[in-house]
Amino acid sequence: MAHLIRHKLTNKLTNAAHTVTNKSQAKVSGVFARLGFQAATDEEGLGFAECDDLDYDYRQGMQMDVLQGDEEGGHVEGGEGELEGDSHYQRDGTGRKGSSLRTGGSLDEDKPKITSWEAGWNVTNAIQGMFVLGLPYAILHGGYLGLFLIIFAAVVCCYTGKILIACLYEDNEDGIKVRVRDSYVDIANACCAPRFPALGGHVVNVAQIIELVMTCILYVVVSGNLMYNSFPGFPVSQKAWSVVATAALLPCAFLKNLKAVSKFSFLCTVAHFVINVLVIAYCLSRAREWAWEKVKFYIDVKKFPISIGIIVFSYTSQIFLPSLEGNMQKPSEFHCMMDWTHISACVLKGLFALVAYLTWADATKEVITDNLPSTIRAVVNIFLVSKALLSYPLPFFAAVEVLEKSLFQDGGRALFPDCYGPGGQLKSWGLGLRVALVVFTLLMAVFVPHFALLMGLTGSLTGAGLCFLLPSLFHLKLQWRNLLWHQVFFDVAIFVIGGICAISGFIHSIEGLIEAFRYNLHD
Repeated sequence: MAHLIRHKLTNKLTNAAHTVTNKSQAKVSGVFARLGFQAATDEEGLGFAECDDLDYDYRQGMQMDVLQGDEEGGHVEGGEGELEGDSHYQRDGTGRKGSSLRTGGSLDEDKPKITSWEAGWNVTNAIQGMFVLGLPYAILHGGYLGLFLIIFAAVVCCYTGKILIACLYEDNEDGIKVRVRDSYVDIANACCAPRFPALGGHVVNVAQIIELVMTCILYVVVSGNLMYNSFPGFPVSQKAWSVVATAALLPCAFLKNLKAVSKFSFLCTVAHFVINVLVIAYCLSRAREWAWEKVKFYIDVKKFPISIGIIVFSYTSQIFLPSLEGNMQKPSEFHCMMDWTHISACVLKGLFALVAYLTWADATKEVITDNLPSTIRAVVNIFLVSKALLSYPLPFFAAVEVLEKSLFQDGGRALFPDCYGPGGQLKSWGLGLRVALVVFTLLMAVFVPHFALLMGLTGSLTGAGLCFLLPSLFHLKLQWRNLLWHQVFFDVAIFVIGGICAISGFIHSIEGLIEAFRYNLHD
């Protein structure tokens, strides 16, 4: 009897303790929820708890799968469907790309991984491309402040690339970093959840499409510009050369993958590096004529904001960093890879821009190769045109993929029917859409043939947003509870400075285009 009474008292005390604990946790959760630091509803809190349980079950299941695979000499294929939300847990490689969980790099995936050197080479290709040809023009309007901005942009873009990757991870119940998001779009959607779960993804998709299409337009513009200045004696205008270049690009509409194009990427990049060395060598041969007195600390208030956009656009790589980090053999080396790629890019860009400007001073043109003597200009420009035409399919194909996935293949939620047939063949109207995109880039290049102004506009409009504004904002939103005071300061400062530069650069780029358009009409 005494034992039964003691057992009932123990149960009542235990239930009372649990009730008090749950109420205390609910009050604390409500306080933080009103501050925006965690889920505001019981359903969202339950979602996080279920996510932790799924994480535990997933890791336990993976261990069992590995053990069974070792015993049977094969691998286990699961039939579970993919779970909705930020965390996409799966036990096989049949799900969405990059959606499998990686805990500290301990779980190996079937798809091949790349080394940190290969990842660094991809980043270098993105930030050391043809658009460095516009950097001397930025020094023309910015002087030493332009050089400082090249260094500053490298530091900031390296930092925002790191914090963007940090937003892909969350701590599980064991305090281990777990990759729960796959892409820039997933990060944006997580920040806008639960009220507008898809708004952030739409914003990022629009920004990506604008930047990719503008990159294609710039390739057509620079091709026409280079050919026109290579053969000034030919009775062919720059616009006509752009049409010729676009005619060579029409086969891009038939691309299903980039295997054929990727074979030329390495040779193309090496050729561009050789061309940069040739330009610098020519500039060094005229070192005695360098106009150091032309490099000053004053800035052209009207045109320097355009230079900011040019410099920022030359560092844009945040779009593909989540996918790149997810395919690295050792994701822990991502930070080191970002450091050495951006340091080398900063040094090379700074030297190239300064040496080229010192050589031609106030005569510096929008595309620096136009300043070369006619004897070597044609050879250098033909190589550059080849690189531009071979580089065009990369952003074009990426833009087509974003458009197709968001408008035609969004899991039944797309606005339009699928542009692919049952056998995977491209439908006629889907092909027409691709051709229309190529023609659109041609029309933009013909009517706005100003390389530096378009580059500055793109850098101010989407480059600053994707590289400065959104990463810092997302980092504050998703990682607020783990941030130190100096990290909060850096994020806020980058957001404010990036916003000012973006607005001023956009306004002055538009004014410059309007002025150039009127000038061309007058001619």
